[in-house]
This record gives sequence, C-alpha cells and structure tokens, in this order.
Amino acid sequence: MQSLKELYKIGNGPSSSHTMGPKRATEAFKNKNSNADKFKIILYGSLARTGKGHLTDFIIKKSLEGYKTEILFDTNFKCDVHPNTFDIFAYKNGKEIDKWRVYSIGGGSFRIEGEPEFVAKDVYKQKKFMEIRKYCEKKNIDLYDYVCEVEGKENITNFLSEVWTIMQKSINNGLNAKGVIPGKLKLKRKAKDVYERKLNYEMEDTQKIRLLSSYAYAVGEENACGGVIVTAPTCGACGVLPAALYYMKQKYKISDEKIIKALAVAGVIGNVVKSNASISGAECGCQAEIGTACSMAAGAVAYLLGLDMERIDNSAEVAMEHHLGLTCDPVYGYVQIPCIERNAVAAVRAIDAAILSSMLKEDCLVTFDMVVETMYETGKDLSTHYRETSEGGLAKKYCNNKFNCD
Repeated sequence: MQSLKELYKIGNGPSSSHTMGPKRATEAFKNKNSNADKFKIILYGSLARTGKGHLTDFIIKKSLEGYKTEILFDTNFKCDVHPNTFDIFAYKNGKEIDKWRVYSIGGGSFRIEGEPEFVAKDVYKQKKFMEIRKYCEKKNIDLYDYVCEVEGKENITNFLSEVWTIMQKSINNGLNAKGVIPGKLKLKRKAKDVYERKLNYEMEDTQKIRLLSSYAYAVGEENACGGVIVTAPTCGACGVLPAALYYMKQKYKISDEKIIKALAVAGVIGNVVKSNASISGAECGCQAEIGTACSMAAGAVAYLLGLDMERIDNSAEVAMEHHLGLTCDPVYGYVQIPCIERNAVAAVRAIDAAILSSMLKEDCLVTFDMVVETMYETGKDLSTHYRETSEGGLAKKYCNNKFNCD
C-alpha cells in the first residue's frame, strides 16, 4: 500500500477526481508547454456528464489563467479505460504542438496514456487488513505504531497534524458561513443553522446527531463551494471523518495528539479499500466514497474508545456493510444533493458502528476484507447510470419533476 500522504490530500473541492486530478494534470501540461498560446480540453465520460456541477471547467480555466482556453464536453465518447477521461491540446500560432490523454483515477491522482504510469511507491508490505492485524498482533503494536514504523514517526505525525489542522479549519469555516452554494440548485448553507438550532426536547442522542450533522454539513458545504478540504478518502466524502473526530474531541476532551493517532488508523482503513477495491464514485458508486469514509471514521472512533484490533476491524466492517449498493447520483452533477446530507448520515453511523462493535464480544463471521471485496464486486455490477453520471437515481427523478431541467 502507498503512503497515507497519497490518501489524505489537501486541495480545493468539490471532487478529487473532477477538480483535483484535472487541476494537477492541467498544470503539469501547462508547465510542459509554457510557450503555447492556446489550450483546448475535451472532457469525456463522467467528466463530461457531471463536470459542470463538479466545477471541472472552472478549475481548468483557473489553472490556465492568462491563456486562451477552449473546453468541450463530449458525452458520446465511450471511455473504455477509465470513466474520467479527457484530452488536452496545446497550440502555438494555430498549430498543435502537444497533446495528452489523461485519466483522472481518483483521489486527485492522474495518469497519462502512452507514458510510463507514475505510481506512488508502495511503502506498506501488507495489503489486506487481516495481514496488518496479524503483523501488529505478532509485534504487539497498535495501528498507529504500525504507521510510524513504516513511514517514520516524525514525518507522518507532522503530516497528519497539518491534515487535522485543515479539517478543523474547514469545520469552523463552514459553521460560520452563510449564503447560497454556487450552482443552479440555489441550495442554502445549513451547517450554521443546524449547529445553533437547539431543540426544546434535545436529549443526549439528539444533541449527538445535531452536532455531528452540523460538522459534516460544514465541511461538505465548504467542499461544494470549492473551498480547501482534505480528501478522506475523497472530496465528496470529506465531511464524515472530520465530523466524527471533531465530535469525539469536543465531547470527550480528547487531545489533538490522540486524534492524530486516530487519523493514522483511519488512513490504514482507507488505504485497504483503495488498494483492494476502489474509492472512486465513478467506478463503484457512492459506496466507494461514503462507505469508505464511514469505515475510516468508525475505525478511528473505535481506536479512540480503546477497542482492540478485532473490534476496529469489526467497526470498519459494520460501517461499510450497510452502505453496500449505495449509488452515486448527484443532482445536476453538483456535489450537493444528496452528497452533503450523506456525509452527515455517515458520520452518525460511524459513531454508532463503533459503539455497536464494542458490544459484540464473539468473533465476527464477516471481516472488513470480505466486505471490501464485496463492495468492489457490487460497484462493478452497478449500471453506469448510478456511477457519477447523473443519468439515473435521484438525479434523474429530480430532473423529471422539474420543468427547468436541461
């Protein structure tokens, strides 16, 4: 498995595959062709169908600021290699001087057709969670110690400290923001209102839902507005883990040092999914994004509760199992409906999954590794309508009931 630095990425939302990946690829191509006077980009597949809503064209134009830029959306091209495909051309005095075919493969990463694929070096020898469990149990270390052993304690702790700083900042920014999220949905920000709306009958459970939801909404809304967030494991699911960890910090007065250790645990869980299945909504539906985020958060919370490796495994498994089959059907292609609300629901579910796991004393018959394999197979079986194309599910139903849908 790769470094946690390849999983947690700091950047602009609202989509790691639709904004972060294209931005990084476009900037690399621009630097390679700095003498060009014009660039043309043709978006295909999911990038073409939901690129407007995901701000793909906006981020590309911003990356090519100062150059004449043409962006085309081709929804008919068949993407046989990857659903997030685009071509980028450079011109000088009307003549083409260079071109790339780029695949935005998720998590802000990309690869170029015809060139040696840059793949971040694997630094973890173990790939499955059960392999990691056995290794840690044999050496009598926990998951945080395992991460430090592989990546170097100072190196990874400093990185995760920055990640946690950005996560908290995105929560606080979202909780203090008002207004309307960009896009034709004209969706109002809700995080501040949810946070401040204390109900007369509010009990502890109600307060938990309110706080977790407000934190998740805050990050999700920041992401939808193109703000700076951390992929955990993606932009579309970026609110789940910060919300769960911030709630635990505030509720139980947990130190930032302990939270950073929990981030390492969550990173291992996310890496297992990334290495053995997929974290891309365009490839496996929202189960790959929200499901993985929920597993990461559940495992992190289990660690903060002092649960052992088996219970962390079970917490992550419970969280993913009950997201199986979840479709990716963003209305108009925006990472707003149902995406933001899903972050809130998953944050609550993550806490509950960890608590439930603490009550299950017997051996669990279904492992996290097993449910990860199941998720991947399920994702491959999903119709393309339900994999970030906005051609089915809620996206289609919403449009069919709106006269102004185009």
